[in-house]
Amino acid sequence: MESADMEALREEIRHRDAEIQSLRQQLASCHADENRTSAFELHNADKKLAEIVKTSLTNADILRYSRQLVLPEFGVKGQLNLSRASVLIIGCGGLGCPLAQYLAAAGIGRLGLLDYDVVETSNLHRQVLHGEKRKGMSKSASVMKSLRNLNSSVEYVPYQMMLNPRNALQLIQQYDVIADCSDNVPTRYLINDACVAAGKPLVSASALRWEGQLTVYNHKGGPCYRCLFPVPPPPDTVTNCADGGVLGIVPGIMGCMQALEVFKLASGMASSFSGVMLMFDALDGRFRNIKIRGKKFDCAVCSSSEFQLLGDYEAFCGASASDKCKTLNILSREERLSVQLYKQMLDDKVPHLLIDVRPQPEVDICHLEHSIHISLSQLEDKNFTWANVLTERLAELNQSSKEMDNKVIVICKLGNDSQKAVKILQEFSNRGTSKFEAKDIIGGLMAWSEKIDSTFPQY
Repeated sequence: MESADMEALREEIRHRDAEIQSLRQQLASCHADENRTSAFELHNADKKLAEIVKTSLTNADILRYSRQLVLPEFGVKGQLNLSRASVLIIGCGGLGCPLAQYLAAAGIGRLGLLDYDVVETSNLHRQVLHGEKRKGMSKSASVMKSLRNLNSSVEYVPYQMMLNPRNALQLIQQYDVIADCSDNVPTRYLINDACVAAGKPLVSASALRWEGQLTVYNHKGGPCYRCLFPVPPPPDTVTNCADGGVLGIVPGIMGCMQALEVFKLASGMASSFSGVMLMFDALDGRFRNIKIRGKKFDCAVCSSSEFQLLGDYEAFCGASASDKCKTLNILSREERLSVQLYKQMLDDKVPHLLIDVRPQPEVDICHLEHSIHISLSQLEDKNFTWANVLTERLAELNQSSKEMDNKVIVICKLGNDSQKAVKILQEFSNRGTSKFEAKDIIGGLMAWSEKIDSTFPQY
C-alpha cells in the first residue's frame, strides 16, 4: 500500500510528463512552420523543455531514492538539488572511498575523482572500493569502476594527476563543493587557497592512528584553513598513515561523516560543521564538537582581495606534496651503507653491533635475528637510559673481536629514523668512554627485503 507522500510524488511525475509531451508537440509544430515562429521563441521553448526535464524525477529515480525522498527535511527539492550538484573529491583513499560511495548512492549529479596514485596491497584494509585484482590500477579509475556498478546514472570524471598550483584553480572552479581527502600539508594549503579564490566550500577531513577530524572551511563567511593555521607546522612534527599507522575503520567513519556534510551542502541544507570541528577518538569511542575561531580579519588568503596562489607549496611547507613516506638525507654518503655492502659485511663476518631503532610494534612484526632493539625514542631520552645496554654489548664485542674499531650499524624501516639515531650515537661516542664508528643502512629493512632477502616481510 503506497503512502500519501509517494502517491503525491507519482502525481507530480504524471503532471510533468504531460507538460513535457505538450511542449514537444508545440516544438514539432513550430519546426514544421518556422515562418510563423521566431528563432527566439524556438530557443525559449527548448530551454523550457530542458528545465522541466532537469527539475523532474523519473519513476526510476523515485524508486531508487524513495527512502530519502520521504524525509521531510530533504524531499524532492533536496533530491533535485543533489542531482544538479557537482563534487570534487581530492584523494581516492581511505577517506575518499566511503565518501564517493555514499555520494554516488545518494544520487549526486557529477563526481570528480582525483588521485595521482595507484592501488597497492597495503591500501586494501581501508580503501574499500579497490580490490586485490586492481593492484597497479589508477585509484581514480578503480573508484569509478566500482561506483558505476553501484549507480550508473551519476556522471563520473576521473583525474589521474597530482594537484598543483597550475591546475588547481581551473579544476576546482568546475565543481560546487570540494572534499579534501588528501594526506599531506602542502596539498591541504593548496586546496584551501584555490577554494577561497574560486569561492567554493571546502569539506575537510583527516584520519590518523585512532583519531579523526572534520570541519568545513570557506562557507558563508566562515574561516578558511589558513585562518586556523596561518603557518605550516615544522615538517618533522607531521606524520602520515604510512609512518604513524591508521586503523582502517577510522577513515571509514570519517569518510562517512564527510559524505554526510557534503550531502547537506550539495542538497541545499545547512552546514553542521562550518566554524565547528568534529573530533573522533576511536579508542574511547567518543565524538566531540569544538567551536573553532572565526574568520581572521588579517588572513593572508580569505581576507585579502589581492591574494594569488603560491608558486611552490612544497617550499612553503618544507614538505613533499605526497602521502608517501618522506626520505631524509641528513648523513653524508660516507656515514651510510647500502644493503649490498651490509650483506657483504655479514658474509665476511665483520664484527659489528646492529641496532634496530624502530618502535616495538614494528619490531614485533619482523626483525633481523642478530639485531638488538633500542628505539629512536629511547635514544632521544636525555637520561641516556639506553647507554648501559649499549656499553655492555660493545664490551662483549671487544672481547670476541680482534679488531680495534667498534662498528655500530643502525637500521630502521626506510632509512630515516636510522639517520637520526646515528647522529645521537655519534654525539654519545664523541663525549663518552665507549668509542665506536656509527653508520646506518640506506633504505632500511624494506630495501633489505627488496634487494637481499625477498622472504623478509614488507609492511
